[in-house]
Amino acid sequence: HGPRRVRVPAVIASIEGELLSAEEGTALLQVGAIAYEVLVPAADVAALAGQRGATVRFVTLHYLEGQGQGSSFWPRLIGFRSAEDRDFFELFTTVKGIGVRKALRALQRPFAEVAAAIARRDEKALTALPEIGKKMAETIVVELKDKVARFTATASGGMEPVAAVGAAIVASSLTGPAGDALIVLVQLGE
Repeated sequence: HGPRRVRVPAVIASIEGELLSAEEGTALLQVGAIAYEVLVPAADVAALAGQRGATVRFVTLHYLEGQGQGSSFWPRLIGFRSAEDRDFFELFTTVKGIGVRKALRALQRPFAEVAAAIARRDEKALTALPEIGKKMAETIVVELKDKVARFTATASGGMEPVAAVGAAIVASSLTGPAGDALIVLVQLGE
């Protein structure tokens, strides 16, 4: 089975602080005297790595992760660049068989591109994502094809991994406004 998830209504809606590190699906954020571990989607890790030491803000999803057959729960924060990304993530995890951890690993592309692939019923593009096989891609399309239109507005229409990965590497080497601008352009498919 895996960890059971219980959603906690907006206990922590957002968090802002100094980014200490970003690697392997987590960001460590210093907020005053407290350092928070924030889970982040795979699509955001490379860009965040280039912002180390900068002040960053996440829109968050706060949930309890069940361990040991649900006998204990651990509070977790997931950080997103926008409320729209958080909403798409919540929709994506409504698909049977896609839990929080699987979705965090699978969503290696900008969310608008994934939403556009779902809207186009492009199962091949979905199977290119980690954790998503042919049957899961079919399930995602069936369950979400009519629910993703509002998330596709900024999509470029295709999932071109080589160009986007190259841009993410360049973005990770830039900090400040230049890095932020490049990150936004990559998300827009430019």
